[in-house]
Amino acid sequence: MSSDPVSLSGALASFTELWSPRIVTAVNDYDVRIAKVEGEHVWHVHDHTDEFFLVLEGELTIALREAAGERTVVLPKGSVFTVPRGTEHKPVAPHGASILMFEPTGTLTVGDRHDEVPDHVDATTGHALG
Repeated sequence: MSSDPVSLSGALASFTELWSPRIVTAVNDYDVRIAKVEGEHVWHVHDHTDEFFLVLEGELTIALREAAGERTVVLPKGSVFTVPRGTEHKPVAPHGASILMFEPTGTLTVGDRHDEVPDHVDATTGHALG
């Protein structure tokens, strides 16, 4: 990791791939990742960690399957939301968005359990920036 400041807008401009996060820095044992997203991700679960989302641009919708039933949260630009560990969820960005996520280093983008991964979703633990 660089000891220099990272411009998020510059970092986002450095790649075009969707649903393919880049690691911009680390905080303790957590990666700070950014991603460009559009369309649907995949239903998945992180059994051992929460997942934090911050919408930098656009709007992100997260469908959740909880004990009380299914619900959807809508995150406009500037909103944050944490999906609790063990909660099945599917991020969706019909019109595109840029997001920032905090996840423990090594966390797979499609979780510990997931539906079949479509070709447009990168099953990764994050890519180095630049």
